[in-house]
Amino acid sequence: MDVKESNIVSEFKKGFLQIYTGDGKGKTTAAVGIAVRAAGDGLKVIMVQFLKGGATGELNSAKLLAPNFVIKRFEKPRGFFWTLNEEEKSELKKEIGEAYDFCSSSLKEHGCDILILDEVMGALNNKLISIEQINDLISLKPDNMELILTGRNAPQSIIDKADLVTEMKQIKHYFEQGVSARKGIEY
Repeated sequence: MDVKESNIVSEFKKGFLQIYTGDGKGKTTAAVGIAVRAAGDGLKVIMVQFLKGGATGELNSAKLLAPNFVIKRFEKPRGFFWTLNEEEKSELKKEIGEAYDFCSSSLKEHGCDILILDEVMGALNNKLISIEQINDLISLKPDNMELILTGRNAPQSIIDKADLVTEMKQIKHYFEQGVSARKGIEY
């Protein structure tokens, strides 16, 4: 879906910057929960997913909630970042650049009520996007639009700009007992 196709006029008097970070499970899940709630109330939500190329349940859910909830991915499925060779990392960086351009346009054109940058902190931590680029996106946020950022290790300088920050902290996880990721729960 092209950003220009939508003529959204947000009902928000004030949109906020939210961050979901930490080493615990639930960052994307929290953002998807907001998206489901917002889409159910007729708001337009775009989620741009970084570093996620495989099949996930939220892709299917978004299809059911379209056109109010749309998930955009710009990357080819490849596997985990640390398994990629230099050529694949270079291609991935170009694709992340396309995602960044889309996010920038969405903010400039007010292409939705809520824009979610899922795993943008992972892209930052892997040097695929810069902190300056994230700050530029934050500065483009219209006053009446919500911006949600997710991912581990959010830098303090970005946390300081946020209106809401939730840290997901792992206390106990069944992964520690050898349980692998389960379809419909972890992806």
